[in-house]
Amino acid sequence: MAQQQGRSYQLDLFSQLFPEPLCLSSNSETVSGADDVKELQVKDAGEQERALTRNIMCEILSHDNIKQAYKRVKQNKGVAGIDQMPVGKFASWYAQQGENLVASLYAGTYQPQGVKKVEIPKPNGGTRMLGIPTVTDRIIQQAIAQVLSSIYEPKFSPHSYGFRPKRSAHQALKKGGEYVEAGREIVIDMDLKTFFDVVNHDRLMYRLSETIGDKTLLRLIRKYLQCGIMVGGIVSRRTEGTPQGSPLSPLLSNIVLDELDEELEKRGHKFVRYADDCNIYVRSQEAGERVMESIRHFIEGKLKLIVNQDKSQVCPVNQTKFLGYTIQRDGHLSIATKSIERLKEKVRTITKRNRGVKFEQLIVELTPVLRGWLNYFQNARCRSLLGNLDGWIRRKLRCYRMKQCKRVITLKNFLESHGVTKKASWKLALSGKGHWRKSLSPQASRAMGIDWFDEIGLYNLTLNYERLTNLKKPPCARACTVV
Repeated sequence: MAQQQGRSYQLDLFSQLFPEPLCLSSNSETVSGADDVKELQVKDAGEQERALTRNIMCEILSHDNIKQAYKRVKQNKGVAGIDQMPVGKFASWYAQQGENLVASLYAGTYQPQGVKKVEIPKPNGGTRMLGIPTVTDRIIQQAIAQVLSSIYEPKFSPHSYGFRPKRSAHQALKKGGEYVEAGREIVIDMDLKTFFDVVNHDRLMYRLSETIGDKTLLRLIRKYLQCGIMVGGIVSRRTEGTPQGSPLSPLLSNIVLDELDEELEKRGHKFVRYADDCNIYVRSQEAGERVMESIRHFIEGKLKLIVNQDKSQVCPVNQTKFLGYTIQRDGHLSIATKSIERLKEKVRTITKRNRGVKFEQLIVELTPVLRGWLNYFQNARCRSLLGNLDGWIRRKLRCYRMKQCKRVITLKNFLESHGVTKKASWKLALSGKGHWRKSLSPQASRAMGIDWFDEIGLYNLTLNYERLTNLKKPPCARACTVV
């Protein structure tokens, strides 16, 4: 009962504080009242749009929008920022300080806190720097993103798929496959070097000011762009880039790169963009080289971004990867080699023989990894590959289970209790071979067969792939059991 009351309190928190949205006073920089804005007579379409967004802070700071932002940030379960306040304590803090926070945001005097620097390893080596804002700043940014998304979404290109509602990587891959199937088998794989770290603030603010007329909001966004990063207790000022890891960063990146989309559409190119990954499809190597050079000059000259010359390339589609997949020349998808190696590395980490955890715990840890990986790569043609992966995973687990036996007699008893003859059990237990070689023996396969792994709950990639493939077929084409 106490938990239900706590949840009810959090849901009603913002409506109790602010039953009506607060609006700016008459001496503020933004105009109060939508009726006055609607009466403005402007000739230029861009000026008219800016006029309609001059009072947008009222919508951003409305209690419904703030409450929705709070719920979204809470669902993400992020870590605390430099102020060490966890998400769970924000509700009680906001009940006491929320009115002052909203007032300072309206007045334009609010100053964001610095972000916590976190480095995570990249799959291809190196590290990616994330900036973790405080919970308060995350909720404010989420509230801004929710309102601005409704304004910018209709403007974005249909060729853009990253960080957008009702759009996914699978849709981007499907579109790329359609271009390849139509004969565009050469791809210009554009890679932007440290995109989030080199975004030009002035250009981004100019793009925002073309649509947004609320100067208070624009100044707040610039403060978020320039808020410092704390390293070793010292906050350093940021002069370029967007703080990757914040709720506002994906939207800002799409606003920046929408200019690239407009240029590619104007030139009539067939392309797919997912965040800063952009693939342009052409019919010949010569055309690809020409387009690569032209687009590179546009990106570096006008957008002030950097093209990674080492990773960008013009090649046949089946010689590169896009979003973890490889598009074959017939337009069908396969799993990129690096994606397979990353899965194997995760499995190796979980099944490391000196971990000293229970065997059942390995199965529990493997299940979400395998399920999530297959759900993402379910659109690839990979039945035989998955069969090989299943066999390799079972061998890793057999190796771990036999090492757990430690003693000769324990291993002999384990094998014999699982259907192996006494003589064969002694033969394998007394063998001087290593555990990896023993895991491939007939005795190990007999004791720990596919049925045994199914009983203990190991996620089977092949069976679940067939299930997912069958679900995508029309109802009349699905396989059914005849009784």
